[in-house]
Amino acid sequence: MAAQNHVQVTIPKENHAPEEDFDYSQRAQWLRAAVLGANDGLVSIASLMMGVGAVQENVKTMILTGFAGLFAGACSMAIGEFVSVYSQLDIERAQMKRDKETGGQNREHQEDGEGNTEQLPNPFQAAVASSVAFSLGAIVPILAAAFIANHKLRLAVIVAAVSLALLVFGGIGAFLGRSPMVNSCARVLIGGWMAMAITFGLTKLIGSTGLEI
Repeated sequence: MAAQNHVQVTIPKENHAPEEDFDYSQRAQWLRAAVLGANDGLVSIASLMMGVGAVQENVKTMILTGFAGLFAGACSMAIGEFVSVYSQLDIERAQMKRDKETGGQNREHQEDGEGNTEQLPNPFQAAVASSVAFSLGAIVPILAAAFIANHKLRLAVIVAAVSLALLVFGGIGAFLGRSPMVNSCARVLIGGWMAMAITFGLTKLIGSTGLEI
């Protein structure tokens, strides 16, 4: 009886991974800078304006305070992000250099490092993303307060506008990062409320002692 020859056919794998296998951690660099920047802009400037509004009813004072916070915050976010990501970049470059010096002793790791050169963190991109996102978030409470003369109504509109914006940014971050939508939105919303309430309350307390401007 003749032996049967079995021919094994190997189907080449595709070069690109399917969409469901996409590594969403690759988005972490710019997504982290953008989402955190926007949330910081919203919460920081809204809380700052709420604090000023606790002791001052003048709309011009609130708006100027908001813009001052926007400029200072955007610069601070950009510089901080640049320094942080540049430090990470130096570490990864040093690791790649060590892998090359090992030669054949760590050939597999070296080849992986050469293939991931384009995925190195970009300090300038992270700084710009963080600064722009902070500014976009910060402008929300400023615009919300700009056209309302009544003081109490102005504060209420700031809280409402910031709450809506926090939900939007939290939802966008959850969608892009494929994280739970409800949990993400709840975290940023509750955190924003707490920041505004604490700032308003403490500033009101200090103002009641006669230290208001």
